[in-house]
Amino acid sequence: MPEKIVAQVMNIGDYKDVCSLAQEIGKEGLSEVIQQAEPGEFNERSWHYWHYKLGLAQFEKVPPLPTRQLLG
Repeated sequence: MPEKIVAQVMNIGDYKDVCSLAQEIGKEGLSEVIQQAEPGEFNERSWHYWHYKLGLAQFEKVPPLPTRQLLG
């Protein structure tokens, strides 16, 4: 599942990793991954960073992190 690897690099990769990834899959590929993210794939810091970096959110209007729905 390549999307999970991309999400991991976006979440915990260093600058060099992220630049290489962006060069390979482009802004559109990165945007797709964050828009389809599953709960737990991003920490709050990375979630906010990528939404701002990719132009997916305005200042202080970042959507909430994905959460798991418990059935009960």
